[in-house]
Amino acid sequence: MTKKEIVKTISEEIGLTQLKTKEIVQKTFDAIVETLVEDHRIELRNFGVFEVKRRAARKARNPRTGDKVFVPEKFVVTFKPGKEMEERVREMERQAAEQAGYAQPNGAPDAESHSPPTG
Repeated sequence: MTKKEIVKTISEEIGLTQLKTKEIVQKTFDAIVETLVEDHRIELRNFGVFEVKRRAARKARNPRTGDKVFVPEKFVVTFKPGKEMEERVREMERQAAEQAGYAQPNGAPDAESHSPPTG
């Protein structure tokens, strides 16, 4: 889903113009980014937690040449979903597994079947 689709859905649900809704959505995103830059963390109840974490400098290997390279430290944004989101995604997993025939009626994976595909 794109930002444009989010704006369209919200504007239809609450009766605002798409232009006004787009402004509100963009201001929300801007506030999230600004809070991450200033405070390194934003917790949105019933949604999840965004957090800026430092990834330490490290030595790596160029997969093409095999040469060792130095990767400098960098800051990355992580996201940990809230309980409600986590539960809804797990339910989606369970339903997909049942439809694919990977789960037993009690929800436990069938020991004789292969694991469900990931990704």
